[in-house]
Amino acid sequence: MSTNSNSLQNYPKPLSPPLPSISKDLELARAMTASSKSSLFELSRSDILYEDEWLIAVNKPQGIYCESVLASVPRILADSTQSDPLSEGNQTNPFELHLANRLDRDTSGVMVITKSHKVASALVKAFTDHKVQKTYVAFCIGSAPQLERITIKSGHGRSKFGAWRVYAAGDVGRKLPGGSIVRDMETTFELLSINGKRSCKEPSESMKDEENIIIVEEKAVIDVDANKDEILVRAFPRSGRTHQIRLHCQYLGISIRGDVKYEGVYEWKGRTYDAHELHAESLSFQHPITGSAIQHVCQFAMHSKASIMSKMLSVIFAAFASPQLPDCTPVELQCNCSKRFSRKRLMYVTATAKVYRYCRIRSIW
Repeated sequence: MSTNSNSLQNYPKPLSPPLPSISKDLELARAMTASSKSSLFELSRSDILYEDEWLIAVNKPQGIYCESVLASVPRILADSTQSDPLSEGNQTNPFELHLANRLDRDTSGVMVITKSHKVASALVKAFTDHKVQKTYVAFCIGSAPQLERITIKSGHGRSKFGAWRVYAAGDVGRKLPGGSIVRDMETTFELLSINGKRSCKEPSESMKDEENIIIVEEKAVIDVDANKDEILVRAFPRSGRTHQIRLHCQYLGISIRGDVKYEGVYEWKGRTYDAHELHAESLSFQHPITGSAIQHVCQFAMHSKASIMSKMLSVIFAAFASPQLPDCTPVELQCNCSKRFSRKRLMYVTATAKVYRYCRIRSIW
């Protein structure tokens, strides 16, 4: 008995807190919603950031599983060659599609999909060897750091059936219960704005600044009574650990908004957030076939979903000269306006209802 007790005491201890009790039910609800949305998801041409004969880069929406994005690629490729995949009978897909990188369910942004086993193998090796440069943008809530640029180095791991946690940098290489190993984890953060102030820098400019390095060896001391700021940061992960940016934001006391798993606020200023606000902004790497430098950038939307939808609807409603449309949802418009407008105007209303449904499915609303 004492031997088992001593062995447990020799295991590294996590420095970040366990999952909040509220996260279990919320995460389950989010997973169910994402499963439903993902089953209806289809890529559009506007989601394509880059394509050649070897790979394709897409913008993954928030709340969609990577596997659903991958499953929708064949139709896009078939449409681009003016062929209908449903009419090809038992003919196999000419492409061998693979996910070169993965994003969390609620993380949006750049995903690369390869079209052959050979390219997939080469690109996966580039990720493993840390030859792919990545940037993310995160909207955080917490007490703003005093430094504009911070590099944090720590350990990363989880016990068997446990949650991912931050460990001390000195524990890297040590074994955890269940047999897994604490691995190194390093992220550089650049402060872009606090409460909407300060201008954003380009990633190339920010890399020139002097870095302030934090080597994690003990639990973070977070002032829970301090004023909470809205903080926009750009993250440069130097390693590719699961939930790396989310964990490091939590350790710094600036958890990502909506990230209930890692102490992010669920409600903020009267609004409820159904997903964490983390966006994969860019991927840079050497093309595995041509050798040319490739950079895929997907800019982070700085506007709220409601304002985006409002602008979209204002463009559609501009088609109506007069009289002014009643203040109701597009679906209600289709019902209420059928006797008031000509057939041509009713077509505009019907189109608006379709846009509304599309935006609901794609999480734009």
